Amino acid sequence: MDLWNSFNPLFSVSGFFVGLLVGITGVGGGSLMTPLLVLFFGVHPVTAVGTDLLYAAITKTAGTAVHGRNKTVDWRVVGRLAAGSLPAAAVTLWLISGIDRKSVAAVGTITMALGYMLILTSILLLFRRRIIEKIGDIRRTKKSVDPATVGVLTIVLGLTIGVLVTLTSVGAGALGVTVLLALYPSLAVREIVGSDIVHAVPLTFVAGIGYWVIGEVDWLMLATLLVGSIPGIVIGSHISPRLSERFVSVMLAITLALVGSKLVFT
Repeated sequence: MDLWNSFNPLFSVSGFFVGLLVGITGVGGGSLMTPLLVLFFGVHPVTAVGTDLLYAAITKTAGTAVHGRNKTVDWRVVGRLAAGSLPAAAVTLWLISGIDRKSVAAVGTITMALGYMLILTSILLLFRRRIIEKIGDIRRTKKSVDPATVGVLTIVLGLTIGVLVTLTSVGAGALGVTVLLALYPSLAVREIVGSDIVHAVPLTFVAGIGYWVIGEVDWLMLATLLVGSIPGIVIGSHISPRLSERFVSVMLAITLALVGSKLVFT
């Protein structure tokens, strides 16, 4: 992508609205930014994913500081997730570095994976509460899961997230939080969310740096996105308490489902 296209001021405008939605809903920017870059700006999917991973690492750092100060992070959960996700990210990057990333097959695979992850995210946004309630009912009728098994399952979850996030930049939030709520019913929701956000920072940073090493990060585009998104996140966080969370989540879920379907079926 040439310098003029990278400096497109519409990136900042888009970044503002994505940041606004992130601040209001808490849904990760990857669910919104990557498909926006691919569909509306024609950015190559691999470059969009790599740039967005560093975008996520930077924007989530503020959230990490807040949750750490409020003591809403379970570092045991973060460590288990990272034990699976960081090696998975490294292996996924190694595999990506060895293929022709401009080939039709590579573009098609990443685009398809991104589309399916967006559809999955939309489903989890719509039905997360019902899913968690159902899992809670099942767990209350059965004996407690062995702590060692929970630890292994958390590492496996981290491994899964590591692959998905490195490949598509989507998956850490909706999928991670939903499964963690099922694995750790004794933890408060804010601790689950805080732990998930803190874990996402090293994962997206490592994956983003990996994409930079293989030449798939557009730094000027990243800076232009951040110029708009950081004010958007701040404003969204302030107006979030005044809006209906359910209404915003439903609208966002419908949008993600439509975008995901477009990526998968066109």
